[in-house]
Parts: sequence; C-alpha cells; structure tokens
Amino acid sequence: MQNEFEQWKEESRNFSEPYGKTFDNRPRFDIEPGHSAEKPALRRIASPIEISETYLDFMRNNRALDALVDLLGPNLKFENAKINSKQPGAATQVKYHQDFLFEPHTNDDMITVLFFIDDVTEENGPLEVVPGTHKGPLHEHWHNGVFTGAVSDQIASEMKTQAIPCYGPAGSACLMHTRILHGSAPNLSDKPRTLFICEYTAEDSYPLQANHIPSAYMYEIVRGKSTGRVCCSEYEMAFPEVPEGASFFEQQAKSN
Repeated sequence: MQNEFEQWKEESRNFSEPYGKTFDNRPRFDIEPGHSAEKPALRRIASPIEISETYLDFMRNNRALDALVDLLGPNLKFENAKINSKQPGAATQVKYHQDFLFEPHTNDDMITVLFFIDDVTEENGPLEVVPGTHKGPLHEHWHNGVFTGAVSDQIASEMKTQAIPCYGPAGSACLMHTRILHGSAPNLSDKPRTLFICEYTAEDSYPLQANHIPSAYMYEIVRGKSTGRVCCSEYEMAFPEVPEGASFFEQQAKSN
C-alpha cells in the first residue's frame, strides 16, 4: 500500500491541478496549493479502491471489520474510501467537524476506520478527537449561508482544549464514530502522514442524500448479509452541500 501511494505521488509531479476522474466525474487526485514537480503535495485520492486491487482487497478484508461486528452488529456494508496524505511541511489542516454532517443516514451506526500507512507522530499532524462528542449534539456546519464543512470557530476553540491526539506506527488503525468531533493540524515534520480511510455502516443504515465519495463498490455488503430492513434514529440536521470539487478541503477553505 505504501509502494502504490508512492507511485501515485510520483505521478502527481506531472500535474499542476487536480486530475483523474471518479465515479461521479470529479477529479480523483487532489493536490495541495503550492504543489510542484519539485515538491509534490498529493493530499487526497478519492476511492483508491477503484484503481487498486491492493486497496480494494484490504477494504473488504481487514481486522478492523471484526471489531466493527462487535460494535455495530453482524451485518455491515461499505460506504466510501479515500486516502488523505500530508507530505512533509504540508500546510493543509483539517478543521474540526463531524462526519455525519456530510452524510445523513437513517441512523448513525457508522464508523470511519483510519488505517495508518505511515507512522503517525505528534509532529506530522495526527488525528485529534474529542472524547464523548459522539454522544453529544450535532453542530452546524453551515455558516452565513455557506457550507464550510466545519463547526464554528467558537465551538472549535472550546473543543480543542478537550481533544486528544491519536498516534501509532504504520499498520495501526483508529476507529471513529461518525458523530465524534475531530480535526488535525498541519504536518510540521520531515516525515509524511498518510491514511487510508474507509467508512462502514450497519447494514440497516441507509443514505438520505448522495454519497459524497461515490464508487462502484458503495453499499457492498462486507460482513454478514442483506436483511431488507431499515433502522431509523432521531436527529435533525441541515442537508450538506454535495461537493463539486476534488475534495472537502475546498469546502473547508470557504470558512477562511
């Protein structure tokens, strides 16, 4: 998986703007502002499972799925996948947000698994989560009529004091509930921080809006079976903006 990402990073030297084509005809490869052939800054690959048998096989069969059966029940389906990478010195940060606000479903039995392709350290922009927020309120991600994909600056300031970072060597994984508040800082080190991110749902959770990272494999059953049943939970949110660009980084940039 590391080798394939390195090949994609090398390929990105040939481009000066987002490129490739996804299931919904958006760019598959997103590059950070300041990217160049001399200093490639590939920051997002949407649905790498569509262009790599290695990543597809891993999405379908990994140890995290055994844990998800314990958490969500025996029947699981795949939602979406992406690679997020912060190259050395990358300025990109992920502002505090809740994944569920990007992907309303009939219920919130949804977990994002972040597989560490590189070692994740204090210096290279680790994931920061706010414990307990998966049981708290859903915070607005629309501000002044703009979907920023982030909570307000006030909420972010309050929550950041409670956040804990998630470190680990390559090969580790972090399981994160769809409602938990999280973000990450820029990579200030000389080492990359690359994550393969897969989201899974309970089989009885159904989307209420278009998948924001669609693929040919979305909603595939990865454990158990299809029951033909739907489960609904009580909550309220504004529908998110369906992205038109290469990644949600463009949406979060609107809050600057």
